[in-house]
Amino acid sequence: MILAREEFIFLIVLIVNLLAALAYYLWNAIFAVSVRSLKNSGKTAERLHENRRTYLIRFIIMLICPVIGPLFFLFSHLLCLAFFWSQVDLEDVIFSKERVKIQIKADEERERNVIPIEEAISLDDKRNLRIAMLNTLKGDITESLFSIAMALNVEDSESSHYASSVLSDQLNDFRLNVQKLYHKSQADDQGTEYERMMIDYMDGVLKQKVFSEIEQKRFVHMMEEAAGRIYEKGDAGLTAGRYEGVILRLLEIRDYKKCEKWCLRLTEQHPGELPSYTCKLKLYFATRNKSAFFETFNALKKSNVVIDNETLELIRLFS
Repeated sequence: MILAREEFIFLIVLIVNLLAALAYYLWNAIFAVSVRSLKNSGKTAERLHENRRTYLIRFIIMLICPVIGPLFFLFSHLLCLAFFWSQVDLEDVIFSKERVKIQIKADEERERNVIPIEEAISLDDKRNLRIAMLNTLKGDITESLFSIAMALNVEDSESSHYASSVLSDQLNDFRLNVQKLYHKSQADDQGTEYERMMIDYMDGVLKQKVFSEIEQKRFVHMMEEAAGRIYEKGDAGLTAGRYEGVILRLLEIRDYKKCEKWCLRLTEQHPGELPSYTCKLKLYFATRNKSAFFETFNALKKSNVVIDNETLELIRLFS
């Protein structure tokens, strides 16, 4: 009698489990999927919703595992509602590849067979020139603009096309960035942050002489104007290095009058720095002012300024 009762209870449980599983499958497969399809019609975004096959698999699991199967899916659904009741908004999340630095092992065999762009141009070696161009374009090309500009007139059309497109993009970016920094510096009456950024950024490109003579002069004068605003505001941002950058760029466009003005300012603010001597030496050598040149040269020899190799060779030459 007890066995018959247990069998009867077991049969009731199977029937209830079958009805619950069947109701679950029919409701979700017929109504839920159709409603979601209607809501997502016209949207191109990918949706990770369950389909009819998913509910069929769950229906089979509920039949194979009575009571446990439905309870498992019920509790998992309740947990999902409790902890993941709202969708995560990822609109403001930015995945920047610039922050990821991948360390790649150097290919020593390949590096030994790579020659500089200048050498490839002088040897008229098309294969090595293309390899050198591609290797240059893979890295930071900000300081390689002069080498890329040299490849504009080579006979190899592919290399010249690479050089032309890359150089054009870089110079256009430079023009836009300079204009932005210039307008920001004009709007800032107190600080000198934008002027300092402008001098550093422009000096790195202008020293490579990749612009036409007229455009080079225009940018150098903008750079000198930025330095003038720093000087007028009495800011300490005019380091000896920035002074030297402005002076050398003015010297390259042969604006000797402004160059001499900045040389005097450099000597006034940084008298114990090497650029205060070397800049004047280069200016007086360019203007062929022998007396001022040797006067500055003798003052440098008597000073306690630490000199570099270039200045040391200059002293050996004129001593």
